[in-house]
Amino acid sequence: MKEVRNTARERMKGYCRVCPVCDGRACVGEVPGMGGLGTAASFKNNIEALRKVRLNMRLLHDVKEPDTTVSVLGLDLDMPLLAAPIGGVEFNMGGKITEEEYVDAVLGGCVDKGLIGCGGDGVPPFIHESVNEAIASLGGKGIPFIKPWEGEEMWEKLEKAKNTGCSIVGMDVDAAGLVTLRKMGRPVSPKTPDELREIVAKMHEWGLKFVLKGIMTPDEASLASEIGVDGIVVSNHGGRVLDHTPGTAEVLPAIADAVAGKMSILADGGVRDGVDVFKMVALGADAVMIGRPFSVAAVGGLREGVAAYIDQIKGQLVQAMVLTGSGTIKAIGRDRLYNIGA
Repeated sequence: MKEVRNTARERMKGYCRVCPVCDGRACVGEVPGMGGLGTAASFKNNIEALRKVRLNMRLLHDVKEPDTTVSVLGLDLDMPLLAAPIGGVEFNMGGKITEEEYVDAVLGGCVDKGLIGCGGDGVPPFIHESVNEAIASLGGKGIPFIKPWEGEEMWEKLEKAKNTGCSIVGMDVDAAGLVTLRKMGRPVSPKTPDELREIVAKMHEWGLKFVLKGIMTPDEASLASEIGVDGIVVSNHGGRVLDHTPGTAEVLPAIADAVAGKMSILADGGVRDGVDVFKMVALGADAVMIGRPFSVAAVGGLREGVAAYIDQIKGQLVQAMVLTGSGTIKAIGRDRLYNIGA
């Protein structure tokens, strides 16, 4: 991973510094790029919220080889981890590898390790086209995320996503107002409950599950459940769309209390290692998404770099499970966390 990160630092020069700690401090306001919007408070809050979560270490037990496997949204995963949907290599990451190489690295690297990656959407069209081609070539193993476009473009892209053979389609409503798209004259917008009901009905008619990314409050989580959404992602879009939001780890417990058992709950934002994955699961997530570090691994080492990063994450997760006495993912609850009630 050191070699992968060094290569990524060279290839992403001017777009990402590949800092020892990816906390948003060195890339404040760098959007496009890999930074956070405005003061980058939302990006930094994601990191800080997870940093404040502490684990209860327990060693008087028989957990030696914990089981990291999990089933989420009908997907059998080697651990509760997915690669978050990120695209736009040219204007976000420096363009030293192609969009096709990047997508193959992320989605293919995940499949190689028993996981699933998500693909992004945006402008120009080859961003989502690369994702669709990769998912189709992987036998439908991937989740295409479509931006909340207006009019026919949204429906056209949803249908193209369906044709990949995937079993799940997502929409990152947290991309509404994304600076990069606005600068390209292609604005996206929030969706009303009625609009979402129509989308959910069509996805279910097509035999697909639908995931809504960008939920940050319990009331909207409950509304998503009422609409019939199959899963949500607790996310502030990596701090790239609205300054001064709380960190996702801060809002996750209340959201989980509101909708746990009614739909799948995923979460992202500031997750950097296997211990962070453990923390998010303990706070109420069924699975966790990681964004920027997957991009660094892909740009720095392509498919092999992504596989190496996944191996690192799993090793850290297993260690955290052993040292907290957590034999399975289901055993990871709030009682594994210090000073947080069950």
